[in-house]
Amino acid sequence: MSHESSSATGAAVATRRVRVDSATAPYEVVIGTGVITELAGLVEGAARVAVLHPASLTELVSVIRDALAPTGAELLTIALPDGEAAKTAEVLVDCWDRLGEAGFTRSDLVIGFGGGATTDLAGFVAASWLRGVGFISVPTTVLGMVDAAVGGKTGINTAHGKNLVGAFHEPRGVLCELSLLEHLPLAEVRSGLAEIIKCGFIAEPRILDLVEQDPAALLRWDSAELARAIAHGIEVKAQVVANDLTERTSVGSEVARELLNYGHTYGHAVERHENFRVRHGEAVSIGMVYIAELAHRLGLMSAELTERHRTVLAAVGLPITHHGDWTSLRALISKDKKARGTTVRFVALTDIAQPLMLTGPDEETMRAAHEALAD
Repeated sequence: MSHESSSATGAAVATRRVRVDSATAPYEVVIGTGVITELAGLVEGAARVAVLHPASLTELVSVIRDALAPTGAELLTIALPDGEAAKTAEVLVDCWDRLGEAGFTRSDLVIGFGGGATTDLAGFVAASWLRGVGFISVPTTVLGMVDAAVGGKTGINTAHGKNLVGAFHEPRGVLCELSLLEHLPLAEVRSGLAEIIKCGFIAEPRILDLVEQDPAALLRWDSAELARAIAHGIEVKAQVVANDLTERTSVGSEVARELLNYGHTYGHAVERHENFRVRHGEAVSIGMVYIAELAHRLGLMSAELTERHRTVLAAVGLPITHHGDWTSLRALISKDKKARGTTVRFVALTDIAQPLMLTGPDEETMRAAHEALAD
């Protein structure tokens, strides 16, 4: 659960705290302006701290340096390629080499400072170095705050798909410093909103209400509405993760952590099909419309809820159509992590917050749902 308190800087947006009650290592996600000052407390005891960040954020690393100044810790900065290009074996090996050269020990720490791709890679570096060192996430995008930074999933991509190599490694803490969103491109804000809206459909209808009441407010980095939506999304993920850290296989209506993959089966295929030229949130938006169409055609979801997927996503400017080649997409869907052998599995809904695992739908209906996205 979360609670609110006044921001340390006196800013209009209140600080919100969400506790992730993981059975292995409980931690807190702090959302607000000025929360970066809490970083010093999280790194206490570390002699060295590696900050992994995209090259495009090099100037902003001063925010981390200033926050860590009171600790006296030695700072190692490692610039990464931007976006998904960071999540490769080659970049991972380079990071290992940098830690080795700096003499990193088990008591030292890794900070992931950037979007979801950066925190995914940084978390895996922390998980794999000396079989696990401390990790702190400081996400700089809406998507990174609500998706990659919470839940302990870390990893890299391979030529065969997204996130196929990785580990579960939970952070010491997550600091969602909202002022870092000030210069975020609008398209990136929208991309993050897709994951928040996903949380609305799978568990928290108040998110959908927020979007429908004032979609423009959700696009402003300093709005109370965006802060509230981010906190709600993190609360959903925190609750799911606390119940199922390592993503056990879901069956029927007993859907565990795989619930967070709503819209991702088709969405990941779109990302791969478009060589990652489509943002993750944009692909998930398309993927949610696809699974809604598929569920509707199988008699599982009402026409009204299917259409609500389109209207809510479109209200904040997210894509709800796609024209990719079905044969190529279908082959990529088969490589999804939720597949078991040759059987395709989707997370679907019968209603808001009423999930089920859809196993092996017929090929004709899957194709028809895809064709509905061309409208």
